Amino acid sequence: MLPLNDIKIIDLTRVMAGPWCTQMLADYGAEVIKIERPNMGDDSRAWGPPFVSVGANDAPVSAYFLSANRGKKSVAFDFTATEHRDQILALIAGSDVLIENFIPGTLKKYGLDYETIREVNPRIIYCSISGYGQTGPYAQRPGYDAVIQGVGGMMSVTGEKDAAPGGGPQKVGLPVVDLMTGQFAAIGILIALWERQASGLGQRIDLSLLDVQVSALAPLAASFFCDRRNTTKKRQ
Repeated sequence: MLPLNDIKIIDLTRVMAGPWCTQMLADYGAEVIKIERPNMGDDSRAWGPPFVSVGANDAPVSAYFLSANRGKKSVAFDFTATEHRDQILALIAGSDVLIENFIPGTLKKYGLDYETIREVNPRIIYCSISGYGQTGPYAQRPGYDAVIQGVGGMMSVTGEKDAAPGGGPQKVGLPVVDLMTGQFAAIGILIALWERQASGLGQRIDLSLLDVQVSALAPLAASFFCDRRNTTKKRQ
């Protein structure tokens, strides 16, 4: 018996940060229903090579996709179509968690925003992952790991000095911001589920890639704010 066996999650995310979160929760027993676009699915299904056929009659999928979608069920729904949206709402009504990573405002147009969903299911934990948060001047910008590494300062302390061969800011070899954000999301969802045991109510989790990346600068950010000087690695 795994600790999350009685938890049902509706996963409206794609690529890495959201799927990484729900894969971890699936590993601990949660039933994760991944909703994908008909005829296309998650973008990362095509991000290869390498490609692998999971079943004898299944179309090959990328190793990238498989790295973040272990242990999930998959259904094809187009939430822009009324009949499909009604079926998604029926699933949500009996679920504990919904997680999505669309540009803020996208799901509101289709009646799948938090304010609407909590009327359907007041106990829902609704987790939104975005590049820059649900509000603010950058809210409508898409969030990509490599871009966030640059905007958030991680690239400024990675790589050789500017004057060295191949020097200049460098992206970390893994989508580390996506991976960290998935972990933060999983922690937030677990905390919200724990709190719900006392209140009986769900809540909204608003998590951005930029928030997570800046928080990961912990020692460097602390040094900067303590003495108000740029203490990151000098470039020459």
